[in-house]
Amino acid sequence: MLAITTVITSCSDSNTYRIGVSQCSGGAWREKVNNEMLAAQHLYEHAVKVSIACAYDDTERQIQQIDSLADSGIDLLVIAPNESAPLSSALQRVRQRGIPVVCFDRRVPLQNCTAFIGGSNVEAGHAIGVNVVDVAHGLTRPGRKPRVLEVTALMSSSPARERHQGFSQALKGHDELEYLCRQGDWSSEETYRIVKQLILEGRQPDIVFCHNDGMATGAYKAVVETQTADHIQIFGIDGMPGEGLDYVQFGHQTASYVYPTGGSEIIRLALDILTHRPYKRENILPGILVVRENAWSIAQTSSELMRQNKDLVTIQNKLEDYLGLYNLQRKLLWALAAGCLALAVGCLLTWRAFIQMRRVVRQRQTMHEEQTLFYTNPDSRTLLQVFESDNETLPTPRSQDSIFAETLNEAIRQTMSNPNLKMDDLGNAVGLSRVQLYRKVKAITGLTPVELLRQMRLQQGYVLLATTNKTVQEIAYEVGFGTPGYFSKCFRQQYGKYPMELRSEQS
Repeated sequence: MLAITTVITSCSDSNTYRIGVSQCSGGAWREKVNNEMLAAQHLYEHAVKVSIACAYDDTERQIQQIDSLADSGIDLLVIAPNESAPLSSALQRVRQRGIPVVCFDRRVPLQNCTAFIGGSNVEAGHAIGVNVVDVAHGLTRPGRKPRVLEVTALMSSSPARERHQGFSQALKGHDELEYLCRQGDWSSEETYRIVKQLILEGRQPDIVFCHNDGMATGAYKAVVETQTADHIQIFGIDGMPGEGLDYVQFGHQTASYVYPTGGSEIIRLALDILTHRPYKRENILPGILVVRENAWSIAQTSSELMRQNKDLVTIQNKLEDYLGLYNLQRKLLWALAAGCLALAVGCLLTWRAFIQMRRVVRQRQTMHEEQTLFYTNPDSRTLLQVFESDNETLPTPRSQDSIFAETLNEAIRQTMSNPNLKMDDLGNAVGLSRVQLYRKVKAITGLTPVELLRQMRLQQGYVLLATTNKTVQEIAYEVGFGTPGYFSKCFRQQYGKYPMELRSEQS
């Protein structure tokens, strides 16, 4: 029954592809990606199980999570790398285990991944840059050029480098603008510090471009505190409901850029790879520039899609709970059926055993009756005397110790010529363990098995010295001593003389 239950359990997830996701960080944008991937688990023709881990901007933690996901038996790894170079070894280990790697949002070297999917950070930075140039041309600043400040994220991450590349390309050749660039760290706090410091130093920018909308909130806080909000325009990237889209509608930001999440496209690409269908190694998802004129409609559409994704995930979770309960009930029914079958077989075997037992009892009763009749019949008793033996002719019983001693003696004599003879070998010959052999020999002879073996070897050597012309060397080897010198030493300890002295006495 246990075997049947095990088979049923093991077959339940055999057709499900397991996809592990390693997110570099948290935030609303990545939560949207996560929900889209979870919602897409059952959108396609193959069942998918998505497991998501988040490193929260900690590269060492992400390395541990990558190894852990690979050890858990995933079929494919999806990763948004926190930093590209430090993750190379971990991703190579995953690839060496035959697990495909899909990189999204942030890039790693092509040899470390199977495919890339995500928006173009270069295009996002360039689109914002073009819009910044248009806006800057409408600004008039007596005595100086319009000042454009770019606050980058950590330049060790590929999105920061690519957004800076696209933005700087858009501003290239526009000498009518003063361009400043400062490095931040993806946080609103650092952006707030940079913008406020420039304003207090008298280098107030006219336009501030931040690499995401979260950083843009730090810039907005700085301009509000310095009472320069009416003179500084802020741009960001991500375009999420509740963040960039709302900031543009409220007037806190001039523009944002909807950087595509593409969670369902990620799962589609993963399934193409796992099912060996054609796929592209480079998959660029389109984004949308958000300005005040289209912010409301984009926000409504995005909010509705996010709500639907959340509802779909909730429905799927409930369905999985119901399916889990259904599978459990099905397994219990199979187990119950197997139990009933086992019980029926047990009852059948018990009945057969009962029948056989009755048959044996009847046979014994019949034999007993025949024996009683045989021994009580005078003719039978007379015939029985022909087969009976006289007590005087029966062998005398021997003790178990005598039988053991004879068996051990014979075993030693047959094997004493082997210089590598072990006590375990003697124990096996008489059917005892090494410890049991030691106790038995010690109790009977007062010697240990090793001492008894040496004594018998020396006795046999004495006989051969006295009755043959063999050399001392030949005799030593024949009775199991490794060297003639050791044989002579033990012989003198046993008999008070060396082997050659015994030979001399007999000459």
